[in-house]
Amino acid sequence: MADTEYTPPAVWTWNRENGGQFAAINRPTAGAQKDKELPVGDHPFQLYSLGTPNGQKVTILFEELLAAGFNGAEYDAWIINIREGDQFGSGFVGINPNSKIPALLDRSGPEPIRVFESGAILLHLAEKFGAFIPTDPKGRAECLSWLMWQMGSGPFIGGGFGHFYAYAPIKIEYAIDRYAMETKRLFDVANNRLGEAQFLAGDEYSIADMATYAWFGLLYRGLAYNDAATFLSLHEYANVGRWVDEIGARPAVKRGQKVNSLTGLLERHSASDFDALAEV
Repeated sequence: MADTEYTPPAVWTWNRENGGQFAAINRPTAGAQKDKELPVGDHPFQLYSLGTPNGQKVTILFEELLAAGFNGAEYDAWIINIREGDQFGSGFVGINPNSKIPALLDRSGPEPIRVFESGAILLHLAEKFGAFIPTDPKGRAECLSWLMWQMGSGPFIGGGFGHFYAYAPIKIEYAIDRYAMETKRLFDVANNRLGEAQFLAGDEYSIADMATYAWFGLLYRGLAYNDAATFLSLHEYANVGRWVDEIGARPAVKRGQKVNSLTGLLERHSASDFDALAEV
């Protein structure tokens, strides 16, 4: 296929053979596609996820909570293989009707509570344990503003830049330029903020940092989208680099990034599971 001008038809129709790495699992409909129940472990929190940036946000928070002494934050992390369509099983759709990871079942109370969307899970857990979110109104507002900034920014980086730069079956100059520009703008927003504060919400490390680091850390270090860091000249954002190094050195962050990963722990059910890894 050539990068030629495209004239949309009067009515769009779905083309199953539209190419791309994820064409086999993408479709314009929602709901379960197969009957498949989810496994359930012994801990209060059951996480169904994958070690992508969105999945890492939640496992980083869980590991940070445990490191801070919140023993009630023990969790089981079950892998959801999105390339095999696990997210379309009836059990998973019952927790997340949007069929995206991560999804959480909170069984710590009198009745189970489902929570889906990574930002909602971070906020749910931070408020439940009273940690990693400021309690004063001004600080809380700043934290939530940066958290929602990341949630709104993620699709431009992943589904926008990442898709057209690394995954699309053809290279479209306009699309790559459009989303490269937006990704660099977002890095500049973060770089400006981190030039005036140690963390995104201010002086304290928070869920806003965890959410943003999961994406920005991988990109900055050249670990995403075929070393997109070089293409985007991310070394220009020195304040982001300082922040990435600081957060990336935290032991809980290192552990969280290993969960539900093909190169780490496929599943996590106990802190001792990390003992088998060479480095965490």
